[in-house]
Amino acid sequence: MKPTILLKLEQLASRLSEIDRALSDPHVVDDLDQYRKLTREHADLSPVIAKFQEFRRALSDSDTARSLQADPDMREFASEELESAKARMEDLEGELQLLLLPRDPNDNRNLFLEIRAGTGGDESGLFTRDLLRMYTRFAEREGWRVETVSESPSEIGGYKEVIVRIAGDGAYSRLKFESGGHRVQRVPATETQGRIHTSACTVAVLPEPDEVSDVEIRPDEIRIDTFRASGAGGQHINKTDSAVRITHLPTGIVVECQDDRSQHKNKAQAMKVLAARIKDKQVREQQASEAATRKSLIGSGDRSERVRTYNFPQGRVTDHRINLTLYKIDAIMDGDLTELTSALMSEYQAEQLASLAEDLGP
Repeated sequence: MKPTILLKLEQLASRLSEIDRALSDPHVVDDLDQYRKLTREHADLSPVIAKFQEFRRALSDSDTARSLQADPDMREFASEELESAKARMEDLEGELQLLLLPRDPNDNRNLFLEIRAGTGGDESGLFTRDLLRMYTRFAEREGWRVETVSESPSEIGGYKEVIVRIAGDGAYSRLKFESGGHRVQRVPATETQGRIHTSACTVAVLPEPDEVSDVEIRPDEIRIDTFRASGAGGQHINKTDSAVRITHLPTGIVVECQDDRSQHKNKAQAMKVLAARIKDKQVREQQASEAATRKSLIGSGDRSERVRTYNFPQGRVTDHRINLTLYKIDAIMDGDLTELTSALMSEYQAEQLASLAEDLGP
């Protein structure tokens, strides 16, 4: 293991000891904010240091076995023990490096999934519907809950735009790399000549803030309009101004919510989506400035970037960021996204490991 990584782990072990002493002080609960901060940090550091302790034990076993090799009667046994300790140390070093990677504070959050039709007219709207079904089926496989926030249907059964909320353990961490341009190549249902068309949709995955207060939204910076909801919902929903449109004047971001019959609930949900979009805009601006010094292949957050192509005649799905092609388009469109999401996460972790090695040096 690199001396710099060992030094980092020793520092973290020392910090965990400090936190243990602080949490043992009965007066620590006098400041609840500080107490919560310490308990979160303790929870983050504990698995790292537990794994580091395993590495230390393997290192100690290695030293013991090496010293026993001088004894002819113990040499064979010592060599076996030494090889076993070395193998454990290699495995533990890899696990520790992953544990040392910076954690995305949003990984355990719920998310808002926004899908918008792009080029391709009616076919793009139909593909927006197909993508929504794909993500909904994936969420069902994971045991997550999907709630419609707003939808703008197209004329032939698709969507111009649809926003849903996905709630569940690890939802954002699994879907955060889906943001970007999704392209489809297929023969549209409206095509009479059997020609293959290319259409596109844009997907945005936004972590849901814990509270709207996570993002500063001043009352004088928003305009709230109410209107009658369109689409399905029964007579009541079409007779009252239950739908809400919120415009954030400084950024021009507009959010509509009309899923619930309650104007109050629609406003609360729209404020959450607005906060998520503002936060996302801030993050992407920060990422853009960081990209000047270090380009991230996976986490660029560029909505205009073409990330994936779904080619129906060839039965393939290609993710262009990691050059991965899978010939299982029917399964993927039915929500079998595990291979794609896992490959994207692995590539992202590989990038982070390379950055960690660069930052820590030799």
